This record gives sequence, structure tokens and C-alpha cells, in this order.
Amino acid sequence: MAFGKNKKLHASNGVHYKRGVPEIIMMVITYFVYALFAFVCVYPFYYILINSISNNDLSARGKVLFYPIEPHFSNFIAVGKINGLARAALISVGRTVIGAALTVITAAFLGFMFTRETLWHRKLWYRLVVATMYFNAGIIPWYLTMMNLHLTNNFWGYIFPLVVQPFNIILCKTFVESTPKALQEAAEIDGAGTLTIFLRVILPIIKPILATVAVFAAVGQWNAFQDTLILVTDPKLYTLQFVLYQYITQANSLKAIINSQMSTESIAASLAHSQTQTSIRMTVTIIVVLPIILVYPFFQRYFTSGIMIGAVKG
Repeated sequence: MAFGKNKKLHASNGVHYKRGVPEIIMMVITYFVYALFAFVCVYPFYYILINSISNNDLSARGKVLFYPIEPHFSNFIAVGKINGLARAALISVGRTVIGAALTVITAAFLGFMFTRETLWHRKLWYRLVVATMYFNAGIIPWYLTMMNLHLTNNFWGYIFPLVVQPFNIILCKTFVESTPKALQEAAEIDGAGTLTIFLRVILPIIKPILATVAVFAAVGQWNAFQDTLILVTDPKLYTLQFVLYQYITQANSLKAIINSQMSTESIAASLAHSQTQTSIRMTVTIIVVLPIILVYPFFQRYFTSGIMIGAVKG
């Protein structure tokens, strides 16, 4: 079949068709909407980034909008010299890694067990777990419980309350139910027990949902600061987010601290880069957000497939 010379052909699965004017218009509109949406999502972070590395005085006056002006990195160097910041970062990394690992293991195992018909009253236990998504006792009873468990001013107070999360358990349960039941039956015929089936049959085939849960758990642990506010009074256990939260709410004090730590020579040499409230807030925000942005691309492939497969019961 032949078409006119000026008409474009498009091949898809061996079928040729011409792209009409209405289709071209719709494609242009679709790409424009997607580009606009992407810009709205990306620009706020880009705005914070360029303001954190631009001339602090111009940034404070709102003159930096689309590109950095007189770029420098003295803001990051100054914030990095704050006392206790390295220890707080270590606490945050520790709670993120340990908390995410325990959350993934717990969600996977409970999600698997709730699919086992041999589990005693499994429907009752599953409904009780799901009920906690909708009902809770409140902050004061929660604090009293944590205090009675000696988890105040304790690093494990960051970990244990977030290990069992109903939403993650539901994701894992749904994903396990979408896997072939014959795999578990074959393992049982060969004499495998429940734990063996979980470790050697289930875990290898549910990696996408495990990566999804890992992303959820890691982001939640990394961004958390309210538990520090309620449970912790020991500065040695402050997380990076809580320390930076304090600095954001007290930007004037932080500005004075950073500028006071500068030597007379450095002040004279970098007067244009003296810290302002805006520069501190922008720099602190970048420090908090950047680690998650750098880690997420490595999990994106598993994250997407895990959400899509785990959302539909097979």
C-alpha cells in the first residue's frame, strides 16, 4: 500500500498507518501538559538549589529566579562546620538503614504469613493489623507506652514503633498472593517448612515489592523528626532532620553562630557570602532532600514494578 510523498508513516507491530492532524494536535497538547507538570514538580527544588549557591544578598532579596548568580559553595561549607551536625547525620543514617531493613523483613514475613491458610485465625490477626491504619490512641498514650518500654532517650525508640506498618504488610500480602501457589505447594511436597518456603521460595520472587517497601521505609525514617521532638532530650541522639528543623526555625541564631565561627580574615575575604536567613534555609533544605534524591533512581525500576504488581491481586 502506497501513500503520498508528504504523508508520514508510522510502524507499530508491522501495521502502517498515517498520523492525521487531530492526532498530531493531541500529541502536542499531551507533551505540553506533561512538560508543564514536570516543570511544576522540578522547579521548586531547582529554585532552592540555585538560591543555595548564589550570592546570598541577591538570594535574600528574591533576585535569583532561573539561574545561579555569582555561584559559590560557602553556604554548604559553613553549615557543615556546625557542631554536632556530623553526629546527627550518623544517627539519621543509622536509623534509616536499620529501620528500613527491619521494616522490609517484618512486612515481607507478615505479608507472607497472612496468605498461609495454616496460620491460626489469620483473618482475625490481619483485620486487627489493618484496623491500626484507621484508629490510634493518640500522642499522649503513645508517649506513655514508649516511656514504660524505656524507649525515650533511646536510639531504638526510632526503630521499633515503625517496624510494623500495615500499608507495607498489605502490599507484600497482595504481591505474594499474585505469585504462583504451585511454587509453595511444590516446596511443601519436598518437605520444606514455613520458614524455608519464606526464605528460599518467596523472598527471591518478591524483590520488586521489597524494594518498594524499602523506599517507603527509608524515606519515612530519613524525614522523621517529630519522634525526636517528643521522645528525645539528649542532644547526642538528635537526628539530622531535627537539628536542621531547629536551625530553620531559628535561622537568625544559626546565622549568628556561623558568622561568629568565621575568622576575621575569612569575613573580610567573603563579605558577599555572609550567611542570611534565606541562604541558611535553602542550604539546609538541600542537605535534607539530596540524599533521598540520589538514592531513589537506584530503586525506581523495582519501585514502579512493585507498586503496579502489588496493587492488583492476580
